[in-house]
Amino acid sequence: MSDEVRPLAASKAGALRAQVRTGETGVLLTVTWNDEVVLDEVRLGFTLDGAELGTNAELVHVVNRTVRDRISMRSGKSAGDHPYEHQESVHTFREAGGVEWQVILRVAHDGVAIRYALPALDGIARVTGDRTAVTLPAQARNWVLEYQTWYETPRFGAGTGELSGGSYGFPFLTRLDAAIHMLITESGIDGRFAGAHAELGEPDADGDRTLRFALADDSVEVARGVVTPWRVILIGALPALVSSLLVDELAPAISPDLEDATWVRPGRAAWSWWSDFYSGAQLDKQKHFVDVAADLGWEHLLIDCGWEETWVPEIVAYASRRGIQVHLWTIWRDLNSPEDLRKLALWRSWGVAGIKVDFMESESKDRYRWYDTILTETARLGLMVNFHGSVIPRGWARTFPQVIGYEAIRGAEYYVFFENQALSASHNVIQPFTRNIVGAMDATPVAFGAANRTTSDGHELGLSVAFECGITHFADHVDAYIARPLAARFLSELAPVWDETVLLAGDPDSHAVIARRSGDRWFVGGIATGDARTIRVPLDGLDGVGPDAEICVVGDVSPSSGEAPATGLTETITTATGAIDVEVARDGGFVAIVAPAGTDLFRAAPRPHHLAPVALPSIAETGPDGTASITTDGDARLRLPSGWSADRVGEADWIVRPDSSLRPGRLGVVTVERDADGTVSVVSHVRVVRPMTPGEYTLSDLPMIAFVNDDGPVERDQSNGAGNPGDGRPMRVAGQGFERGLGTAPYSEARFHLGGRAETLTGAVGVDDESTGAARVGIVADGREIFSAVVEAGKPVTTFNLGVQGVQTLCLRGETVTPDDSGVHVDWIDTSVVVASPTR
Repeated sequence: MSDEVRPLAASKAGALRAQVRTGETGVLLTVTWNDEVVLDEVRLGFTLDGAELGTNAELVHVVNRTVRDRISMRSGKSAGDHPYEHQESVHTFREAGGVEWQVILRVAHDGVAIRYALPALDGIARVTGDRTAVTLPAQARNWVLEYQTWYETPRFGAGTGELSGGSYGFPFLTRLDAAIHMLITESGIDGRFAGAHAELGEPDADGDRTLRFALADDSVEVARGVVTPWRVILIGALPALVSSLLVDELAPAISPDLEDATWVRPGRAAWSWWSDFYSGAQLDKQKHFVDVAADLGWEHLLIDCGWEETWVPEIVAYASRRGIQVHLWTIWRDLNSPEDLRKLALWRSWGVAGIKVDFMESESKDRYRWYDTILTETARLGLMVNFHGSVIPRGWARTFPQVIGYEAIRGAEYYVFFENQALSASHNVIQPFTRNIVGAMDATPVAFGAANRTTSDGHELGLSVAFECGITHFADHVDAYIARPLAARFLSELAPVWDETVLLAGDPDSHAVIARRSGDRWFVGGIATGDARTIRVPLDGLDGVGPDAEICVVGDVSPSSGEAPATGLTETITTATGAIDVEVARDGGFVAIVAPAGTDLFRAAPRPHHLAPVALPSIAETGPDGTASITTDGDARLRLPSGWSADRVGEADWIVRPDSSLRPGRLGVVTVERDADGTVSVVSHVRVVRPMTPGEYTLSDLPMIAFVNDDGPVERDQSNGAGNPGDGRPMRVAGQGFERGLGTAPYSEARFHLGGRAETLTGAVGVDDESTGAARVGIVADGREIFSAVVEAGKPVTTFNLGVQGVQTLCLRGETVTPDDSGVHVDWIDTSVVVASPTR
């Protein structure tokens, strides 16, 4: 039987057409663009319980329909509503053994997609392989990355014959000829499936290579219905691919209760981890990042590893007064059980706006089921989510608009960990044509302070536009931007969300000039690899600009092609129609703002200051009836921990009922919210405490109401450690080990609420054997020092037994004696309070 016989069905969309047919080699797909064949004999089918479907299949019937719908994007390359139209044909086949299966074909104006289904499966079966295979012509050029489940190997360009056989990650870009490119990826995945990657075979006699879809799992259990995600092939010129929304269009529609998710807030974020590794543990440093971010007009603060729940409500409240929202870093394993998931509700109750969850590093079906859980729960709670150590985007931003970022790229963090694997300009230039096409890309750009950087300052600034993410987390210290006034002004002008994205010029091997529109202004980012040169930037593709556009270009101060990267920035303000020429340094770049004639180029302003809502008292104890009373502004509302309730009494008072699980001596945080501007509320907090009942309480078991510590958080039942919670070691003073206590690094304070109920405080204090030096320690009761001592390394602990009757707040304090004592660690050993029974 010839491959030319028995055409089954053809679908078309504009210049793109696709046809499924059978031939001697099985079920095949042919794709044409402008009536020219661009893909032929794309093998279709899959393996079910070890039996190949698609090699000897009989067509049963074909059903055609037009799919007309719209997507509504809260962030991405083109936020807003976008209608689309796909032509769909469902081909039902029957194998010789009687198994019925389907090829579902979609054809859009910018690509085709297929997925497989089992419409009559009784029970369950296992998909054990995917036969889908695309031929890469010998003469083609490809831009790829070697496969890794978290997609962080470098991307590079190579001819088909130069590529080694093996595994490559999606998206996989191929230039078929001078005008036509093909980008292969996936969409519409969830916990019913495993992910896939590209597997490249050895060259045939003509030098062509076969690219097939390889499943992450050896077998995937499936039930009746669709059994694979969409296998997506974008086809066309590079500008069409860069602007494509097909990956999102193919994803499931948004849930009705998320259609008005106004709490999803795209924007720009300050992030301290890259420039100051353990700064996530330092409240004062986070406040500084808030201050500068607000002065720049940004929207968000990401606190990476090291944060401690004692002070998170405080930074949330502090940031809210400038309209800044706080996001917290976490690890996926810490959100991997029903009990762990309760943390999300707790963080949201403090006013936290989102999470950055890390280290998933898997394409397995089991991991996608975990993603399903996180997506559902963050949507329910109103938490934005940024996936790191993650898979590439596969359309989730349509279904779950709270997904505002994925990593899945070798980004600026590689300057921190792998100086000998620093990023290259060529790697960066490939991203807008590959990874960023399929969705938000949290590459943490603009790393001026990167060691061994080869890119120019203009290139780094250009990344702020050339790379798109729902929330762009800038890598460098906020002070590094303030020290570069031209960079600071541009980053303050940079729009928080994009209405439209256009490729103005470029090629994956040389440069990328990306324009993104916000309102009536266009922001242009240019990044280049190679020698210093002049790049021509056409402006006629920018809708709404008109003649004599106002233009501000910030680029490399020196376009020389010397060995060292060009540093420094220069600004040019001009008017132009049609095009501008920009000089870039070696591995250079630039940014530009383009506005219609007669309009302002610069419109940014610092975020205003808002008054904190009334929240009194700051610490409220529950009474005999188990309730606490608090006072707020009349227009305030409460955000409560799960299981808590509250009733308003009069205009400004509330009766709060904690959950019955709140134990004596423990506290919960009530968030008081008042509307401020836009989607951000300004908040304050009240800590509600259930009073201690008679008995003995170890301080390391009680919540701190505040702490200060020179290095990381105050640790419980271990020595101080470094910047992360729980990273200390067993406490040891003068050779003696201790199991209970608090590990600190002076200057330090650890504050506890006693509520006037404790009678005595006992314990000991000394310098941990892991450090040297001396410290002056003290115990302060309601502002009055009741104990002091100097403790030295190598000496036994100093004990204390103190009366604390009537004391409301207790503070354990430590400070260095001399500058040489920096780094000393102080352990507060077996420190406990006793609450006596009431006098009869």
